Amino acid sequence: MNNKEKRLVDAVRAACLKAARDGYESAGISGLCHVGAVEASLDAIRMLDLEAVMRAAESASGKKT
Repeated sequence: MNNKEKRLVDAVRAACLKAARDGYESAGISGLCHVGAVEASLDAIRMLDLEAVMRAAESASGKKT
């Protein structure tokens, strides 16, 4: 895996983790049980705009070179 691919993978992983945390927290605040909050966190990952994550990763990598 080259550096560009690694940065993209890292960006996607970070975006998924953030979406999961944010989705779980929001669901908990809304009063969902643990199972519902987990489902909400998974839905947040499913709804991620991966094209936007890729564009941001490419933009960040362009600024670093």
